Amino acid sequence: MSTERMPNPAALIPQAMEALMAVNRAVAGAGLDGKLLALSHLRASQINGCAPCVAGGVHQAQRHGVTADQVHAVAAWRETPWFSDEERAALALTEAVTRLADQADPVPDQVWDLAATHFDQKELAALLLNIAIANAFNRLNVPTRQQAGTR
Repeated sequence: MSTERMPNPAALIPQAMEALMAVNRAVAGAGLDGKLLALSHLRASQINGCAPCVAGGVHQAQRHGVTADQVHAVAAWRETPWFSDEERAALALTEAVTRLADQADPVPDQVWDLAATHFDQKELAALLLNIAIANAFNRLNVPTRQQAGTR
């Protein structure tokens, strides 16, 4: 296990943490199913290798009714029968947005159009903000080696 390098940077600047949490609250209140938000957060955090966010994402997912099969298989969602078309669209968008540098067309029309068939613009906005905030927390936690289960 690696050693934490410093406290979470947002915790050291309370106004920054307040702003991040305000975005989280806004997203949660935008009307998109909490289950979708939790799956999206968990998947982005898995991709980025953020242990505290994966652990927190599992708890968040369980609170929102994500099944044990889904929690255990979210990293392999394409190969399992446990996700709805809507959840698959959200997970595909999450992966594309999280991996922006991995392809020349980071969010291909196929991924965007599929998401747009399941979500209206406000829901897409909530999903994109959720992906962005998950990635923001991942990018604060991973370089500072924040530990899962310590808070």
